[in-house]
This record gives sequence, C-alpha cells and structure tokens, in this order.
Amino acid sequence: MLVGHCADREREVAQSTRRVVMASLGVIKEQKAGRKRVRAIAIASILVFLLVFGPLIWWAADNLISGERVGDLACQLSLWACILCPALLAAAVMAGWLRHRS
Repeated sequence: MLVGHCADREREVAQSTRRVVMASLGVIKEQKAGRKRVRAIAIASILVFLLVFGPLIWWAADNLISGERVGDLACQLSLWACILCPALLAAAVMAGWLRHRS
C-alpha cells in the first residue's frame, strides 16, 4: 500500500510501468507466434520438397546403381534435376533470409 505525500505519483508510475510490461509481453508473444509459424512453414516446405523430388532422386540413384551409363540422356537429366532443384531451393531460402534480415 502506498502511503505518504507522493502516493499518487508513485501509483501513476507503477500503473504506467505495468502497462509497458504488459505491452512488451504482448510483443514477445507475437514474435514467438511468428517464429512458430515460420518454423511450421519451413518444415512443411521441406516435406513437400522431399515428397515431390524424392522419387526423382530415387530413380536417379537407381539408374546409376543399376549400371546404366552416365552419358545416357535420361540419366543426365535426372542428375541435372537432382543438382539444380536443391540449388534453386537453397537460393530461394537464402533470398528469403536476406530479405527478412534487411
């Protein structure tokens, strides 16, 4: 309980401090929610990538292991796809990270 000549002033300071702390708590909760959303989107995109390109990678590995020549057109296309798709994904992730950072 506040007693004395400065009780009103101290009460106002305490109330304004409480408002600032509650506003900061709201901001922190929003930031946590944003990070969780970004993490969920990243995990979902990785899973979609693996589900879409997983069979292609498996096919390319199967072609190379089964003894087909690396010079075959189908083998070359699958290898190019296995090299370019992760490179494009990495470039997109880096671009998003740099854009978010600045």
